Amino acid sequence: MPKKDTYKTFTDLKGKRIGMENGTTHQKYLQDKHPEVKTVAYDSYQNAIIDLKNGRIDGVFGDTAVVNEWLKTNPQLGPATEKVTDPQYFGTGLGIAVRPDNKALLEKLNDALAAIKADGTYQKISDQWFPQ
Repeated sequence: MPKKDTYKTFTDLKGKRIGMENGTTHQKYLQDKHPEVKTVAYDSYQNAIIDLKNGRIDGVFGDTAVVNEWLKTNPQLGPATEKVTDPQYFGTGLGIAVRPDNKALLEKLNDALAAIKADGTYQKISDQWFPQ
């Protein structure tokens, strides 16, 4: 959202045009849970940001990590609304894809994740790349 706009909840966005990447869980979430918001689908988030900067839409809805990067490189933009964590749409955390037949790799990844969670490294990485 442009920094000058102050929206705290999705209810505040009633009638506003919010862009998101077409076919994403973000699009489905807004259409299902917030039909009062006008969704505008884009083939890429970059095109949505261009339209936001040019005033053709009122905001962009996307992943926290992606949005945080936009905010770093676009100081005229700011975050809006509460953080959305509905597990029905967004799951319960991050995931790493592994081929189903590669059990050895899955075991190594799970062991490594357990180790970095135990020593605090996981939280440091999370704080750096996924700030609240």
